[in-house]
Amino acid sequence: MLEIKDLHKTYGKFHALDGLDLSIEDGELFGFVGSNGAGKTTTIKIITGLLRADSGSVTVDGVDALKNRKALKKKIGYVPDFFGVYDNLKVSEYMEFFASCCGMEGLLARQRCMTLLEQVGLDEKMDFYVDGLSRGMKQRLCMARALIHDPALLVLDEPSSGLDPKSRLEMKGILKELKEQGKTIFISSHILSELSEICTDIGIIDQGKMVAKGSIDDILSRVNASNLLLISVLDGVEKTMAILRSHPYVQTISIKGKEIAVGFTGEKRDEAVLLQRLVDAEVPVNGFMRERGSLESIFMQFIDQKGGDVS
Repeated sequence: MLEIKDLHKTYGKFHALDGLDLSIEDGELFGFVGSNGAGKTTTIKIITGLLRADSGSVTVDGVDALKNRKALKKKIGYVPDFFGVYDNLKVSEYMEFFASCCGMEGLLARQRCMTLLEQVGLDEKMDFYVDGLSRGMKQRLCMARALIHDPALLVLDEPSSGLDPKSRLEMKGILKELKEQGKTIFISSHILSELSEICTDIGIIDQGKMVAKGSIDDILSRVNASNLLLISVLDGVEKTMAILRSHPYVQTISIKGKEIAVGFTGEKRDEAVLLQRLVDAEVPVNGFMRERGSLESIFMQFIDQKGGDVS
């Protein structure tokens, strides 16, 4: 669906994109993550045809996004992080205006607009003026507008920015529904916990390059393997400590009550062998698991590895 190869963009001496490579398949809900200045906004502007790249290639559903901007507009629906300047229109007028921009008029346009307003929960606001809507409602209206022409790729830039918890929950529900319908979605957001709940895949960009990409589960498993091993025992702490101190894969040990946090470098099989050794020593183990990572911890680990400045 989206293919980016060796993308470069400079602003003076600053290299915003430094050979960015990225591929997104049909039906993915892709989370685009990076610190301030990493290149997220520049990437989005190039994908949507708002900015010219210095070199490289961008293909959206078979269309060369850098050479054929007219065809690109039919392939992409864009939801920016701000609403726009159409406050003096009613919701219905706003939607019908954009429908006409896409060549839809009359009954067909009205039916399409009503279907989308129902989908984003704004069908009862058709006669309200846009400037009377809350920020969350405006974002949902912007989402409906971006879907009018049924784009192949929906691009969202910080869609939950500035929204209250209820509005963020509503936005998340809409995105999940679109994903279930098979829509391909590219979303940039700084609310990493929400991305981890809805995205199928994520990519982490740093200093203009992709430093990690994969499914949420795959990346979590990679990071979890380096997290602490948490062992809980009912008693026999001293016996447990003796076993751990003699184990070749144990790097660090810390105790908090009856829970022992272990820096363990072994694989899954090595974990199983360690657990069996504790059981054979008659240690009453009632908890044995890796500390679970989060998208935030993944982000920090990859950025720290690259020496990025997270702000």
